Amino acid sequence: MKGALDGIRIIDVSRVLAGPFCSMILGDLGAEVIKIEHYKTGDETRGWGPPFVNGESAYYLCANRNKKSISLNLKTEEGKEIFRKLVSTGDVVVQNFKAGTLEKMDLGYESLKEMNPYLIMASITGFGTNGPYKDLPGYDYIIQAMSGLMSITGEPDGSPVKVGVAIADVITGLYTCIGILSALQYRNKTGEGQEIDISLLDCQVSSLINVASNYLCSGVTPQRLGNQHPNIAPYQVFSAKDGDLVVAVGNDEQFKRFAAALGKPDLSHMEEFIHNKNRLENKSKLIPIIDELLSKKSKKEWKDILDAADIPNGPINTVQEMFDDPQIRAREMVVEMEHPSIKNLKLTGSPIKLSKSPVKMRHHPPMFSEHTETILEQIGYHPEEIARFRKNNII
Repeated sequence: MKGALDGIRIIDVSRVLAGPFCSMILGDLGAEVIKIEHYKTGDETRGWGPPFVNGESAYYLCANRNKKSISLNLKTEEGKEIFRKLVSTGDVVVQNFKAGTLEKMDLGYESLKEMNPYLIMASITGFGTNGPYKDLPGYDYIIQAMSGLMSITGEPDGSPVKVGVAIADVITGLYTCIGILSALQYRNKTGEGQEIDISLLDCQVSSLINVASNYLCSGVTPQRLGNQHPNIAPYQVFSAKDGDLVVAVGNDEQFKRFAAALGKPDLSHMEEFIHNKNRLENKSKLIPIIDELLSKKSKKEWKDILDAADIPNGPINTVQEMFDDPQIRAREMVVEMEHPSIKNLKLTGSPIKLSKSPVKMRHHPPMFSEHTETILEQIGYHPEEIARFRKNNII
């Protein structure tokens, strides 16, 4: 069974996370992804660790399955020509150089589309291709800070806190993937390629959703609320007898059921708690009551009680506890792949479940330059030329 993107070739000249994460999703969906790496060092994440598994970085492994790796020196004329030949055979280029870098090398979209008018180029930068910050480098941590995300993350009386993963990179990878799929559909209708301008800052600002809307509608600057919600109550972390859990009561009917499950049905009839607006205004009274009641039973006991009452809830799992959860296994969110140097390589599975064109784990995260010779031969280079390229530091 072929993947949804079977027949689409992605030339991925990005590195680290946002671009590689995007191209991995496209590879999961069946596209052929050719990962172009620096001819000496490869993707920087190959050296990020520990942990390493038989010399392979766990960070690199997380975002590079279903790809082929070719090494290339783009600072040489022959390297540029190889790149152009690859692009002439491709559908999409994914790149995350600083704004203007490829243009200076005569490898920008305007140049490349002359040889491939159907080309789609997804250009990922920190701040976009215009505006006062367009020439600045963009890193996830900096974007989390500048986007306002860190200002709303953390305890009210504590310091701003970043999210525990590079969330700006991840969100940007997803938006880039959406942009590419949209451009492919547009090309199907019109026969025209296009360039996609994706900014980490734009993507992170977009992801502020209701927090951004709260400010735009009220003019009030959002503050850190810790594990509480700015618009809903009770909707936060509570402590059971043996650990922490999250309870998310989203409406008044749920609060009635929640109060009954706590053994205090009268709470939902009290004027100060009857509607969400009232509960928000009187959180300082409501939360201590709930804290006291939840502290009397274990997480497991409350899980059973609240599930039976149809109240959204869940324990705060460690990563180990999460991967041990039977739901994670049932959804195939852990996959094993064959790898040249790693026995039973385990990776996070894909959340995209397609009934007609399912995601397949076709290729292990490639070793550095693993497919260079094969790919160069496919686009017309002879073994003697390839040997010369290697001798002259072109590949």
